[in-house]
Formats: sequence, C-alpha cells, structure tokens
Amino acid sequence: MDLVSGYKGVVGLVFGNENSSSNEDSYVERLLDRISNGVLAEDRRNAMIELQSIVAESRGAQLAFGAMGFPVLMSVLKEERDDVEMIRGALETLVSALTPIDHAKESKNEVQPALMNTDLLSREADNISLLLSLLSEEDFYIRYYSLQILTALLSNSQNRLQEAILTIPRGITRLMDMLMDREVIRNEALLLLTYLTREAEEIQKIVVFEGAFDKIFSIIKEEGGSDGGVVVQDCLELLNNLIRNNASNQILLRETVGFDALISILKLRGTAYSFTQQKTINILSALDTINLLMLGGAESEPTKEANKLNNITALVQKKLLDYLLVLGVESRWAPIPIRCAALRYVGDLVAGHPKNLEALASKVLGEEPQVEPALNSILRIILRTSSMLEFIAADHVFKSFCERNADGQMMLASTLIPQPHSMTHAPIEEDVNMSFGSMLLHGLTLSESDGDLETCCRAASVLSHILKDNVPCKERALRIELESPSPSLGPPEPLMHRMVKYLALSSNIKSKDGKPGTKGNSYVDAIILKLLVTWLARCPSAVQCFLDSRPHLTFLLELVSNPSTTVSVRGLAAILLGECVIFNNSEESGKDAYTVVDALSQKVGLTSYFLKFDEMMKSFVFSSTKPQLHKPQMRSAAASMAEIEHVDEQDSSDQKNMDHPILSSMFDTYFVEFIKRLEADIREMIVDVYSRPKNEVAIVPAELEQKSGENDKDYIKRLKCFVETQCFEIQSLLGRNATLAEDLAKIGWGNSTQPEQRVGSDRVQVETLRRNLQEASQRVELLKIEKAKIESEASMYQNLAAKMESDLKSLSDAYNSLEQANFHLEKEVKGLKSGGASSPPDVEAIKAEAREEAQKESEVELNDLLVCLGQEQSKVEKLSSRLMELGEDVDKLLEGIGDDMGLPEDGEEDVED
Repeated sequence: MDLVSGYKGVVGLVFGNENSSSNEDSYVERLLDRISNGVLAEDRRNAMIELQSIVAESRGAQLAFGAMGFPVLMSVLKEERDDVEMIRGALETLVSALTPIDHAKESKNEVQPALMNTDLLSREADNISLLLSLLSEEDFYIRYYSLQILTALLSNSQNRLQEAILTIPRGITRLMDMLMDREVIRNEALLLLTYLTREAEEIQKIVVFEGAFDKIFSIIKEEGGSDGGVVVQDCLELLNNLIRNNASNQILLRETVGFDALISILKLRGTAYSFTQQKTINILSALDTINLLMLGGAESEPTKEANKLNNITALVQKKLLDYLLVLGVESRWAPIPIRCAALRYVGDLVAGHPKNLEALASKVLGEEPQVEPALNSILRIILRTSSMLEFIAADHVFKSFCERNADGQMMLASTLIPQPHSMTHAPIEEDVNMSFGSMLLHGLTLSESDGDLETCCRAASVLSHILKDNVPCKERALRIELESPSPSLGPPEPLMHRMVKYLALSSNIKSKDGKPGTKGNSYVDAIILKLLVTWLARCPSAVQCFLDSRPHLTFLLELVSNPSTTVSVRGLAAILLGECVIFNNSEESGKDAYTVVDALSQKVGLTSYFLKFDEMMKSFVFSSTKPQLHKPQMRSAAASMAEIEHVDEQDSSDQKNMDHPILSSMFDTYFVEFIKRLEADIREMIVDVYSRPKNEVAIVPAELEQKSGENDKDYIKRLKCFVETQCFEIQSLLGRNATLAEDLAKIGWGNSTQPEQRVGSDRVQVETLRRNLQEASQRVELLKIEKAKIESEASMYQNLAAKMESDLKSLSDAYNSLEQANFHLEKEVKGLKSGGASSPPDVEAIKAEAREEAQKESEVELNDLLVCLGQEQSKVEKLSSRLMELGEDVDKLLEGIGDDMGLPEDGEEDVED
C-alpha cells in the first residue's frame, strides 16, 4: 500500500534511516507476522494481546504499528467475525493505537503517532463501514470498542468521518440504536453523536428524524434531570447541536415533545438547594437551550422572527419567567454563572414583547408579608452585588425592559422622588421599604461622602435606560432637586448638576500611584458620561439645564483635553459638547450654540476636537465585536468549579487606552450606532455654526438712503463705515473658512477605516466651504470691477479737465491778442494826432467799429465756450458726488489743475497799468 510505504518513511525518519530497525519495530513486526501467519489460534490470540500491550505503552510501537499493522488487523475484522476473542483483541489494539500517550517532556515538534494513525485509518471509507457493521454484533465489548474507535476518529478527523458516515446506508440509524443499549454503550454513542452533529446539518436532520428528541429527554429523566451526571450534560449538548440556528428543528421540538421536559430541568427541588459542579453545568446547558430557542434560528432564515415569537410565547406559558426569576433573583445561594445567565435571559424574554413586559412589571417576589416588585429586587442586585458580571446581567434586564417601552419608562420615572436628607445617607441595607425611584436616587447619592462612586455609577446606568429616547422622562428628571448635605452649603441642586459634580469627582480620584483614570475606576466616568449623553440627546431643556452652570462647560473642555483620561472618556466628553451645540435652541448670550463652538475652537481647537471622535471610534470598546459573556457548556471543555466561581475575573483586552472591559458590555450596539450618527450631525452643525459670523449685519435698504437734514459729508462717512463693517465681516468669514478648511484637511476627509460613515458629513462640509468661499470670491471680484470702473471714469474726467484748461488758455490768448491790436491802433491814432493831418481820419469811429467787430466775434466764441463749460461743469459735479460716495477725495484728485489760469489776467492788469 502507498499509505503504508509512506508511513514506513516516517518511521525511518523518526528512528534513523529507512533501513534502520529498532527493537520495537522488530517486535511489532514479529507480532503482526504471528497474527497473520500463525497456525495455532491460541498463539495468534496471545500475539494480539502482546501487541495491544506494547502499542498502549510505547509511542515507537504506535508509530511502527501505523506503518505495518492496519492491513493485518482490518483483515482480522473482516474474515474472522466468528472468533469473538480475536475481534475483541483487534479492536482493543486499534483503540490503543489511536489513543495518545502523554509524556511530560514531549516536544511540540515531535511526531504524534496517534494522530497519524487516526488519519491513516479514516482515509479508507471501507474501514468506517466495517466498524459501523460491528455495532450490530451481540458481544458487548465489540460494540463498545467499535464506538470508542469511531469517537477517536471523529475527534481528530471530524469532517472526513462525517462525510463517510453519510455515504453508508443506515450508518446514523445504527448509532441511534445504541442510545437504547446498555448504559456504557449508550453513553459512548451519545458522546459520538454529540461530535457528529456539530455543524453537520444533514446529520442533524437524520438524527432528528430517528426520534432524537424523545430519546434525549428520556435519558435526561432517567438520569435525574439537573441532578444527574455528565450524561445529562451530553444529552443537552446534543440537543443544542440539533436546534442551534435551525428553525425547522425548533418547530419540530415545540410541536412534538414540547418544552415541559426542558423547563422541568430548571426547577429547584427541596428547601436546601445544593449546587455541585455538575449540576451547575447541567443547568447552564439547559439555559443555553432556552437561549437558542429565544434566538429563533439563523439570521438568514425567513421564518426566524415568527419562530422566535412562537417559542417565547410557549416558554412564557410554561412559566419560564417565574423559574428564571427564582434562579436569578431569589436563589442567592446559586452560583454566579447561573444567576447571571438567568437574569440575562429574563431580559431577552421580555425584550420587545408587550405581554411579557407587563408580566415582569407586575411580578412580585418573596412570601407574605415580605413581598416586593421583581424590578425592585433586580435593582437591589445592581446596587449591592460584588460581581461585575451579575451587575451587567441585571442591568441588561432594565435595558430590555425600557427598550421601546415608553409606558414602562414613565412608570419607573414617576417613582423618582427624593428622600429626606436623613435617609439620603442611610446604609444601603435600609432601602427595603423604598419605592423603585427612591431606591435609585438613594443609590445615586449614597457614595458621595466616601468618594466611592461605584454604586452611583451602577444607578446612573439604570437611569440612562429610563431616559433613553423618552423626552417626557427627561423633562421629569430635570425637575428633580436634591438637598445639599448641609443647608449652609446652598439650596437644593438639580439632579443633572449633581451627576456632573460626581463626574468631576470621579475624574479627580487618584489611585495609589497618583495616576488618575486607572483601570480601577475608569469605567465610572464613562458610564456617567453615557447617562449625560443620553439625557441631552434631542432635549433642548436638558442642554439649557446643563449650561446654566458656567463651570460645566469649562470642565468639559478640560476633560476633552486631558491626556490622562481614557479614550472613551475623552470621546464621550466631546460628544456631550457637540450635543450642547446641535440641541441648543437658546438665544441668550453665553449659553447659545455659538458660545460653545467659540470656546471649543479657542481652548481645544477643531483639529484636536475632531480627532477625539476618530480615536474613540478606533478604540476597542467601539470597534470590537461584543464578547460572548457566557460560553456553551461542553463536556470536552467543561469548566472546573473554581473557574465557574471566578468567571467574572476578566482581563482587559484593551490595555492601550485603559478602557475597562465592562464598557464592551455597557456600550451596546445601539449606543455605539447612536454615537456614530450623532457624530456626523455634530460635525455638520459645528461647521455651520463656525462658518457664520457672530453678529450678522441686517442690511435695510432704507439705510442706504440719505437721511433728511444729513449733509453730504456725514452721509458719505456713514456709507463708508457701513462698507468697512461689511468688509470686516467678509474678512472674518474668510478667516474662519480658511481655518476650518485647514482643520478638516489635517484630520483627513473622513476616517479611512470608516469611509461610509463620513461621506455624508464630509459632503456637507465641502459644500458649505465651497459655497462660502465662492460667495466671498464673487464679492471680491465685484469690488475689483467697481474699482476699475471708477479708476477709468476718474482718468476720463482728468483728460476732460485738461482739455478744458487748454481751451480756456487758447481763449485767453486770443483775448490778449485783441487787446494788443487795440493798443497799437490807439498808439497810431495818437501819432496821427500829433502829426497835424488836415483831415484826420475818424479814429474814434474806426476804433469803435473795430471794437464792435471784435466784441461780436468774442461774444459768439464765449457763448459757445460757456455752453460747453456748463455741460462739463454738470458732469464734474455728478462725478465728484459719485467719487465722494465711493470714499475718494475729490479735492485731492483736482489738486494742481488750473493753477496757471490766472496768468493772463495778471498780464492784462499790467497792460492796463
């Protein structure tokens, strides 16, 4: 055989080379030869006994047998069925060859003969078929050893054996028949079926079809129920394998056998209950079965929800709620794992089920006259228990009770009545006669004096469930006022302010090494912050109550920036600050949303603030899958009693940021998703608030008009101030947008690990920035165009003024020329007079005629020039008014123009002189 030759090669590698032969090899080989070739039956039987002995004791013999012995023994099983002793010996030898031999100094890299032998035997489907056929033999040991061999094969080659058994006709049927055999064989068959049905849906169907449910509960009853031994555990494990994620099998169980036999396992009998290790495991296994039924099947099955509801209804009709309350609440002597599992399944039983919610709300525990509501008893467990897991399980009851149960929340909130100061600091043992709300408030304020806020933290978690998504309950809680420890310390303060005070007190508690926020109390801050975050959500009046005390905002800013706190505490404090923005409808200065954002940007910085969200989302508490608090009990990995008693000793799996493991349970999936949605809204709102100027200027068209009695200078000055204010607001807006753009660029456009959660928020931020920057750019471009237009008009008017100046100068020159011509004529006239001419010309007439002619010509030119000057003067006045409106200094523009226009007049004066 190829397989045998391959194993011979392995033997050679272990003991030397292929040609080497150890004493064990030779001895095994001689024994196999005597078995296969022996003449005397007695000698062959003795050789089989010796072979079994050496294989059971020596690893080398196991290895040598695997290389040479399987063909020999399988031949014996096939051909010598009538020789019972020989068959027994062969089966017992096979069991020894498949059973590991433990050695204290065994190396991890050393060859495992038993594992190799298992692999070799399971590769041949005929071998498995032969072993199953031996189950029909009458001899007890043959059936027993055959089951042991199959179990050994299954434990090491599970998938291969499952496939092989499915191909063998009536293979599962023969195994099911063994459940009705003698006790030892029954137990082996039960263990084998437990292995076979793990994650093998086809085998599960066949086993159920063969009447597994009836046989399982028959064995459980025969063994004594929860008081039975490990067989009861095996039966329940097999039952759980059959109904896990299988709605059809659950329906078959409910409609055929029913749930009575299952629930009877949870009944405690007698007055002096004793919980042995095995009984504890049996009850936990039965509770696992209850849990699987309440899940309803696999997530992909369309009938899951309907089946879940039917299962829960049937379980409640069988009074399962009463038995769970007895195990989880009344039986304080029960082990912690049982109490925790029972409480957890009480919560699952009532979650989203109106009738079950009413039943739990009206349920009372105890005996007359000392009876009290079940919810009060569960709250007392939360406040008093020393087990962290029991607190988590009891807290789960209130979480499930308050989920989508507004009436139940209001019922609990209506009992929130503060006790007198004398009762506020009474010992917790004196809360027996208090109402639910009074007991809760008592727990909130009990540990104030000694600085131990553990009880306060637990009560805060319950209060957060009562307030979640219920605005009327939040408003009612806002009206609760607690008395000060001493009247001299001030009037009563709101409950919310007291919780912030405890948060500050907890954040300042230092451990022995002087470092705050260590593992010992790190979860207290986070749970109180969870209460405040839940309280402020969608409740503007709660936000205003929080901001009524100015130190609250300062404390939160310091908490966000404190590097010694945990990642979750900083992140939740950042969320709380964000709620003070998005749920803030106040317009009062110092309490509005802008004040919070402004303080946040100045003392923390938007970059650092947004990074707190990213750090929190990457932390273990928010990014990891929720751990399974209770693992199914399996015989192959059954916990010892010591492990059960100390099951709540958990190690932190998030040492990097010191987040306490309890937070993974307290921050459920709903809360994590709520925080993620809230974070996106906070980013969007802070971008919107930060990008708006604080004082928005209302532009009234009437303000642009000149007021009656206002001179031009004052009007221009007022318009100039208005324009300067607008420019200042634009520059401030541009500065804010630039800062915000830089902050968003630094933190990256959304976390790369969670892009789908950032897309919406980032798109809003980008669009807001783009819109604001585009508006500002448009206004700047308009101002540039207006400035260029004004400069062009000013240049044109300067050219017109220069032309006017040139025209006036030309007119002045012409006038001077006329004056000079007149002067020469008068001079000639005087010369002629002095010459004595007999008939002097009429100088005066000529002069008058010349003057008249020159005057006519001058008047025509002057009239034309004055018309042009009037038109130009009107344009100059309009342009001067426009320039003054735009803030230009008109006098400065016209400075130096026309200074030399007076020169001709001076010359004229000289001529006249």
